[in-house]
Amino acid sequence: MSTEEQAKDQAKGQVDDQVRGPSRENDRAAAVELVVSRWLRVGVMVSGAVILAGLLFFIVAGDSGYPGATFPTSLKDILAGAMAFKPYAIIMAGLFLLILTPVLRVAISLIVFLVEKDYLYVLLTSFVFITLIISFFL
Repeated sequence: MSTEEQAKDQAKGQVDDQVRGPSRENDRAAAVELVVSRWLRVGVMVSGAVILAGLLFFIVAGDSGYPGATFPTSLKDILAGAMAFKPYAIIMAGLFLLILTPVLRVAISLIVFLVEKDYLYVLLTSFVFITLIISFFL
């Protein structure tokens, strides 16, 4: 093989590598995005189904399950009301699940960054996750 042919083959290989890029990193990032997007979709669908069930139960029962203008304000009250099949509590439980969906995304990202040993992002994601968890208790 002549020097000119070797140079062409080498240039072709470099172009192919540039077009393909670092496939292993791209594959891993795509897999992570796929997992996260599936969890987000599942979270939205489940919360939507719970909200719809509460709404249908409200329509059928004709009552919120609570007297007057009262409603559950704590997670404990929401869960107790949902277990007692109180329509308003079921709707609130669905809304709570909807709020938890992006928190779950942060938790999944934290796990992925830990597995990849990307400690800067572990630190940043941990801060975001802890802030979100604390906000639920305030």
